[in-house]
Amino acid sequence: MDLSQLQASEIKNLEILAKQVVEGFITGMHKSPFHGFSVEFSEHKLYNKGESTRHIDWKLFAKTEKLYTKKYEEETNLRCHIIIDNSASMHYPVVKSQTVDALNKVGFAAVAAACLLEILKKQRDAVGLSVYADTYEYYAPEKGSERHRKMILHQLEHLLTTTSKATTNTYHYLHEIAEKLHRRSLIFLFTDMFQTTTKEEALFEALRHLKYNKHEVVLFHTYDAKTEFDFNFDNTPKKFVDVETGEAINVYAENIQGSYKQLVATYFKQLKNKCLQYKVDYVPTDINSGFTDILTAYLVHRKNFK
Repeated sequence: MDLSQLQASEIKNLEILAKQVVEGFITGMHKSPFHGFSVEFSEHKLYNKGESTRHIDWKLFAKTEKLYTKKYEEETNLRCHIIIDNSASMHYPVVKSQTVDALNKVGFAAVAAACLLEILKKQRDAVGLSVYADTYEYYAPEKGSERHRKMILHQLEHLLTTTSKATTNTYHYLHEIAEKLHRRSLIFLFTDMFQTTTKEEALFEALRHLKYNKHEVVLFHTYDAKTEFDFNFDNTPKKFVDVETGEAINVYAENIQGSYKQLVATYFKQLKNKCLQYKVDYVPTDINSGFTDILTAYLVHRKNFK
């Protein structure tokens, strides 16, 4: 969905924003490979006394004065767990406030997670959430109730309004999260893959741990392509500071842009190949590119989840 069509103020209501993004995505889905994929109910049936009132169509009741429930094409017990890296590097770039046209990486992850929450609601799938940095900041197990969804949405809104100076300890907390997921789940991980330590093998061992019990894992490698990939800065002397370690360097961006892009492209390729090796779905995710890739990844994996 083109986020420029939305008003910046709408980020204040994350649920409304997520609904608009998902509705826009679904509208265009009939021309996609997901034609026929069920995101709505298939028919109505008369309500029988004693049944759950959860799926009563109250709008239809207002028109007919009869109780009907929505009969869905497919019942599911799919469980989804969303994991968000909330370390200091995920709060780049610095923004005065989170708006749809000015999100930092953790803000993008929070809105993307809210969009997943909305489409999971439509599919009646259970969802859980973990947030970590240098501590395990938040955990909610996979559940499908509306109250549970509201609780997770509140936590995502909290991510939009706070900052972090914490370092990253991804590999440690992925192991801890993996220990909590006892039933097979679809796992979405949002991280920029910046670590304060360079234990790459330890990180992928943690990702492999997440694959335990036949979990499906999707890594959304979250980054700002303009500056973190293309290194697009004006050619004036600049001081670049690592927000997690405090290390700093003074450079002219133009002098190192070419070699920087080459190194980053190599790193991205290595990440992709390593994920292929461990059977983790690697999705490079530019925070300026919208949420289509996020929702498409959910539909692809949900459709193939056996």
